[in-house]
Amino acid sequence: MTAEAIAERAKRVRVLILDIDGVMTDGRIVYSIYGDELRFFDVQDGLGISLLNRVGIKSIIITAKKSRIVKARARDLKVARTYHGYLDKLKALKKAMRKFRVTQEEICFIGDDLIDIPVLKRVGLAVSVPNAVDEVKETAHYVTSRPGGRGAVREVCDLLLKVQGKWEKATAAYFK
Repeated sequence: MTAEAIAERAKRVRVLILDIDGVMTDGRIVYSIYGDELRFFDVQDGLGISLLNRVGIKSIIITAKKSRIVKARARDLKVARTYHGYLDKLKALKKAMRKFRVTQEEICFIGDDLIDIPVLKRVGLAVSVPNAVDEVKETAHYVTSRPGGRGAVREVCDLLLKVQGKWEKATAAYFK
């Protein structure tokens, strides 16, 4: 897909939906000797989500797994809604569309694995990370240059802000 076509799709986005493992993290889950689960999130991705919040673009998480760590990260970033334990992510997508009163064309979804394909096929801007499985990259409109858990989410946030003309408003506090 051309850069112009991606930009046209990005201009309509009002909601960014994120997968967790492989998108907001690098996909690894580490267990401590005590059985605690550890995941690593990128701070620049977090700032990207905060920038979207400043201009009214909502962020949502849809994940197949239930995790206290994900709940904590979502709370820290003021994510509008988190859907945990959804093996059928289309159900969560439909709920999110009703709750936030958006159409499929107004949604950007970032995914990385087979479970994400049904949602990727239905949203206005389907995004994959380069560490995704091939089938996801083939389904996506856009594949980020940065990998999941290492700035991919921030790349998409910056793209949305810039093509929508909201970059200056979102970042004004940093350029005083």
